[in-house]
Amino acid sequence: MAQDPDRLRIGTAEREEASRVLGEHFAAGRLSVTEYDERVAAVVAARNRAEVREQFDDLPAPHPTFLAPPLPTYAPMTRHPELDPRPGGDVLPPSEKSRLVAGLLQLLVPFGAGRFYTGHTGLAIAQLLVTIVTFGIGGIWSFIDGIILLASGGHDGNGRRLRE
Repeated sequence: MAQDPDRLRIGTAEREEASRVLGEHFAAGRLSVTEYDERVAAVVAARNRAEVREQFDDLPAPHPTFLAPPLPTYAPMTRHPELDPRPGGDVLPPSEKSRLVAGLLQLLVPFGAGRFYTGHTGLAIAQLLVTIVTFGIGGIWSFIDGIILLASGGHDGNGRRLRE
């Protein structure tokens, strides 16, 4: 059976935080000197969160951080073999774009053609401009990018993993 969080005992760190926050309310003019002294004394004598919470019931934020409700916990996601989990936790279906096509376009047409294909328009335009401005030398960027796409794949413009 889960214990009521308000019944948990508090320590010196929690009392000091609550006193500091009461000082902020006093400085903002929400508490008189007498009220501030009474509330700080009650916080110093408090044994659990409920006794501290009483001192903040009629005050707006800020409140001590330990009085905030606990964050919800979620069950871990399970990986479906046809889906690709991304670092942020999103699960997206694989792209309809091919990594082989993207890589070959990058190698054979070194003007960002493979990146136009995958939907990375900004990157493709940058590769095109660098290649034009450097009289073709910038095509090395597209060439290396093509090798990387062929070797390790990548993602399309929507963040989905390129198809094998």
